[in-house]
Amino acid sequence: MLLPSPVPTFGMSEFATRLIDWQHRHGRHGLPWQNTRDPYLVWLSEIMLQQTQVGTVIPYYERFLARFPTLASLANAPVEEVMSLWSGLGYYARARNLHACARVLMTQHEGSFPRDPAMIAKLPGIGRSTANAVAVFCFGARAPILDGNVKRVLCRFLGVEGFPGAPAIESRLWRDGAALLPNKDLAPYIQAQMDLGATLCTRRRPRCNVCPVADLCVARRAGRTDALPTPRPGRVLPEKEVTLLVLQDGKRIALEQRPPAGLWGGLLSLPELPDAADVRGHCESRLGLRLGAVRPAPTFTRGFTHFRLRIRPLVCAVAARVGVAEAGLRWLDRAELAQAALPAPIRKLLSATP
Repeated sequence: MLLPSPVPTFGMSEFATRLIDWQHRHGRHGLPWQNTRDPYLVWLSEIMLQQTQVGTVIPYYERFLARFPTLASLANAPVEEVMSLWSGLGYYARARNLHACARVLMTQHEGSFPRDPAMIAKLPGIGRSTANAVAVFCFGARAPILDGNVKRVLCRFLGVEGFPGAPAIESRLWRDGAALLPNKDLAPYIQAQMDLGATLCTRRRPRCNVCPVADLCVARRAGRTDALPTPRPGRVLPEKEVTLLVLQDGKRIALEQRPPAGLWGGLLSLPELPDAADVRGHCESRLGLRLGAVRPAPTFTRGFTHFRLRIRPLVCAVAARVGVAEAGLRWLDRAELAQAALPAPIRKLLSATP
């Protein structure tokens, strides 16, 4: 349901004024990517923060910059090294796009970000909100952003009904976000929206008693802060199953690189056993490995955006090599696993497997 904005014009202006004042007094000022106009630093933080909490991102951000302090160093690195540093952060397409974007900037933009938000949004892996954030914080552009925190703030403040990810609702939020922009102090205003959503206007138990715009908020006045934003419509995720082989040869573990796209794209993972295949026959005929003891490890389930994956591990001792090429396998000592580009559930599985 699309409602006309119930906040009068003076309230719209007051919203920005109060948020800017609140941000100066109570907002976040000590995050590693703040207090800079370097687009590389801002862009990296914006990509890492997509669907990931600040506390999780900070150590990854710091390790990433220690290895890739400049855009050029990132562009010149092999993508496998980028994926290794990203391992455990999830949503791995972000890392592949980050690397691709760095290379495009070096080869097509002379190592610099465009200043126009529309041009930034054309780069690999950068959407409208991220592009606008880089342009606002680094180049002083006048543009709204619409990340998850800001969507929640706007839906409550304006009383917007409907799932904010739906195209019609999102289009309205972009329009309202643009209408709320102040004429000056754009960077602290945009930061204030993000900070308010992250610290006060949270998904559960919002702290309305200390919110600087509580008396202007439609959801607060109507007693609907628990109902807004409207949740994503319910859906049943399909479940898939896979058998993964933990092939052990002494202290070494066999891994294979995943295809560039799809689940855990570009990372190292465990070999899969095809459906209905016999594990011993498959390993001998396809991998050139004769197995000794084979034992199941505990089955576990991992949730993804569009499906749930049920993982059945088989721990297999390698008894002998039988001369067939081990196509695609990479053998790593257990001591090397800590630095390998592994998905978080695979790393957890291997650490729990003696």
